[in-house]
Amino acid sequence: MPYTTLISAEALRAEVARGATLVIIDASFDLADPSAGERSYREGHLPGACYLHLDRDLSGEKTGLNGRHPLPPRERFAATVGALGVTPQTQVVVYDRQQAMFAARPWWMLRWLGHEAVAVLDGGVAAWLEAGGTLDDRLPQPPPQPPYPMRPSLAPTVDASALAPRLGQVRLIDARAPERFRGEVEPLDKQAGHIPGALNRFFKDNLAADGRFKPPAQLRTDFERLLASRPVDEVVHQCGSGATACHNILAMEAAGLHGSRLYPGSWSEWSADPARPVAKG
Repeated sequence: MPYTTLISAEALRAEVARGATLVIIDASFDLADPSAGERSYREGHLPGACYLHLDRDLSGEKTGLNGRHPLPPRERFAATVGALGVTPQTQVVVYDRQQAMFAARPWWMLRWLGHEAVAVLDGGVAAWLEAGGTLDDRLPQPPPQPPYPMRPSLAPTVDASALAPRLGQVRLIDARAPERFRGEVEPLDKQAGHIPGALNRFFKDNLAADGRFKPPAQLRTDFERLLASRPVDEVVHQCGSGATACHNILAMEAAGLHGSRLYPGSWSEWSADPARPVAKG
């Protein structure tokens, strides 16, 4: 069975030891210092891991109205992962140093391409080291493959024009920190607040004290409380720019709650249009 949500450090070490065909991706990033993640990767990463940069590899062109991290064209991302050696038969493992804050984005994007066998390393680099793994500073040269073949997406989305008339009908979940959601502070976007009708589920609430995801049963209980009997396909996730919202999607998938949607533009796109409504508190 492929790993499709989370993989433990111990399980990953076992897969490496048995010679499984893997592509490991480091997605470490820092919104305040966009070069920090790549620097940390070069200083030491899981053996054989490649690096994907949130701005350069996991985002498209910004227009000022489409958010801070708009999705790239699917064809472009298909070429990006093909260059790393990813094929439909490849097990991909993604990790970061930020409690999956950024690793969840390429996990979701590979599902967006139709790739099922992709998992996030639970606990990231810290868990890997704790399990006896080592880091390497050598840069891999994976044998490139053709662009990943276009397949039906496993990751449904909704855009602003479709979301706007359904506010109050869908269950909109915002993954940002509570003070940003309430509009008390806004360090990244021009306008503070949240989309009217949204509920706040800070992505870090998916984690236990050790930085690993909570057990599936606990995550399921947490999200079912938020859903309030709404069908999962009526759930839309957003955050600041479409990255940490993927953390909540990952948590729901790990909990067996399949099929929720992402609003990729998120708050940074929504708030860029002064005609759209804004709520605070």
